[in-house]
Amino acid sequence: MSFEIVQSAGVPTSHLPFSPALRVGPWLYMSGQASVDNSGQIVSDDFAGEMRRSMENVKKILSAAGLRLSDVVQTRNYVGSQDDLAEFNQIYPEFFRQPYPARTTITGCLGNLLKYEIDVVAYATNQAE
Repeated sequence: MSFEIVQSAGVPTSHLPFSPALRVGPWLYMSGQASVDNSGQIVSDDFAGEMRRSMENVKKILSAAGLRLSDVVQTRNYVGSQDDLAEFNQIYPEFFRQPYPARTTITGCLGNLLKYEIDVVAYATNQAE
């Protein structure tokens, strides 16, 4: 089985040792996406701004792989403060529709640099296994 690194213009890069996403057959495994610009620099904002920027980065990587948000089957969400959970649950449906992906949400785990991070697993329904 081969692994394909998903990269393209407009996909945020990192100086850390990880791939933005790996395609393995019809599956796409995406590394955590945070509020960073295309050069990988953190863009600090309020919670809503950081979450929306993170989601836009997810969309860029999915698009580079020929996928959409509707192809996401699982999300893992990291919310810096439990105080932001209500806002998180308000913003989430702006990006994901029913049937919602399976979801895990963890709070209080990001330290002081980030307010939100997300990683996803997607399935390419148009690609045979």
